[in-house]
Amino acid sequence: MSTFTSEQVAIERSDAFVFGFLSDFNNFQKLMPPQVTDWKSDGESCSFTIQNMATLGMRYKTKTPNSHIFISSEGRVPFEFNLQCYMSHVSDHSCNARLEFNAELNPMMLMLAAKPLSNFINILAVKLKEYCESGNI
Repeated sequence: MSTFTSEQVAIERSDAFVFGFLSDFNNFQKLMPPQVTDWKSDGESCSFTIQNMATLGMRYKTKTPNSHIFISSEGRVPFEFNLQCYMSHVSDHSCNARLEFNAELNPMMLMLAAKPLSNFINILAVKLKEYCESGNI
């Protein structure tokens, strides 16, 4: 299993707010980079295409209020993966968040996908901070 971890981001919103935002896949579309197309979600699951790569599906597995969300791959995916979202309480109005993407990649896929996946997970973390702090949610 290959692991790609985002930088930790400090978010000027409560851990409960960030948890609530991340607990609905309809919000995830706001975090996706332009290379993600064909987004479909129903709140509890989603699917999308990464341009020139693959179509991926995800579903929530577990949600621990205000601290951890575990998301796993679903459907016909080119490789098994999971996405974990960690939130830690700092104050009533701020928290830290970190994202972790774990994927079953063969050595060739790892060589091709390592940099794009690292960039992708960091983009998600930065956009999470931006959207949660923007007030446009």
